[in-house]
This record gives sequence, structure tokens and C-alpha cells, in this order.
Amino acid sequence: MILKLLRDRPTRLFVILTAFFVANALIAECIGGKLFSLEAVFGLVPKPFSLLGEGGLTFTLTCGVLLWPFEFIMTDIVNEYYGHKAVQTISYIAVGLISYAFLMFYLAIKVPPDKSFWIGSQADSGVPDMQSAFYNIFGQSMWIIVGSLAAFLISQIVDVWIFHRIKRVTGHKHVWLRATGSTVVSQLVDSFVVLFIAFKIGKGWSYQRVLAIGLVNYTYKFTVAVILTPLIYLLERIIENYLGHDVALKMKNSAMGAETE
Repeated sequence: MILKLLRDRPTRLFVILTAFFVANALIAECIGGKLFSLEAVFGLVPKPFSLLGEGGLTFTLTCGVLLWPFEFIMTDIVNEYYGHKAVQTISYIAVGLISYAFLMFYLAIKVPPDKSFWIGSQADSGVPDMQSAFYNIFGQSMWIIVGSLAAFLISQIVDVWIFHRIKRVTGHKHVWLRATGSTVVSQLVDSFVVLFIAFKIGKGWSYQRVLAIGLVNYTYKFTVAVILTPLIYLLERIIENYLGHDVALKMKNSAMGAETE
């Protein structure tokens, strides 16, 4: 039975897409605790600027934003071939496994550390207390976790809704419009929801600060979403070559029909 399922190319493709989607989301959450300077990536010196009266802003971003654009691309691909219910399913799976991962991180932090060797094992590398380092890497605050998961789910719902509304009008044409259009709107929602929950509610930031930093983050996400638009066409071509034109078209029609059921 299982071998028959895995020989079915649409099923095999769905398993691959789901695995990548979940792994990508989990990795993004894990590396999200590190901040980096976008200006420094391009060899530029950060020049602080003001926005909405909030000064000292730079393009300092969480490493999670390196992967989230690909997550929304995968959402659009799954949406295109399998429909909105498939997107909902893999989104719930991702949230469940991310929650499970954070629970395991919490338990790992609370397990009594080895004091005879491990705690000071990296002192020569500039890390005198490995337990403290482990906590600070994996022990994200509860508000950040809640904000991140809530933003992910809400933005997925928005992405799916906009994608299908555009597709109802354009049919199978203008892939760039529904893919990029749904992504830029859902990324906007994602940017502000996570900041509002994690830092407005969790740390008492002002609305002004949330809006200013959210706009800075969204500028990056919007730009990347536009730049990555050709990747949608490349992935669709690869998938069509893998499935065959007739099967791919049948799946697209089925996915579109499922939205109207």
C-alpha cells in the first residue's frame, strides 16, 4: 500500500513539499534569535535613520527572515496544485511540530547540566558558561513564541484567501500576480502581528516603535518577495516536467474547484 502511494508522483511531490515546508519553518524559528545587519551583508556601514518619529533605526533583521520568503513561495505552490485545504493541513502540522520543538527546548534547558565538564568545556572559545549560552540561544521568551506562531497562522490564512481571490479572476494566467500579490500582503500582516504580540504586549513597546520597526522589516520582505517572483515560474516548470502537463493541469483545476466547494 505505502509503496503504491509513494510511486504516485503527485503524492510523492506533496510529501516532499510538506517536508520542506515544515523543516523550513522550524529552522526559521530556531535561527530567529540571531540578529544581523543587512547593510553589513553588502559591505555598507549602517546609517541610522528616523521613521514615524522613531530614531536610530537600521536594517537590523532577525535571521528568520532569510527563510520566511521561501515559506510563502511554498505556500503558493501547494495552493496552486493541491488547494487551500492542503495549505491549512501543512500549516497546522508546522505549528504543531514547532510547538513540540519549543517544548523540547524548554525541557532540555531545565535538565540539570553536567558541571564537571560541559559547563566550562568551551571556555577557551570565549563561552565560559555553556548552560547560559544554551539558554540564551534556545530559551526564547513565551511572547516571542506566541507572536511568531500566531503571525505564521494568520499570515497563512491571508495568503491563501488572497491567492484564490486573484486566481478566480485570472484563472491559470498571471501566476506572478496571485503569487507575489498574496505574499506581499501576507508578509505585511506577518511583520506587524509578530511585533505587536511579542513586543507591544510582551515588552510594552509603543505603537510608534512597533509601526516603525514593522515598516523597516516589511521593506526587506516586500523587496525579497518581488525579487523571488521568477522562482515561482521556475518551480512550476520543474513540477510540470515532473508530473507531466496533463496531470499538472488536472491538479490545478482540481485545486481551483476545491476552493468553490
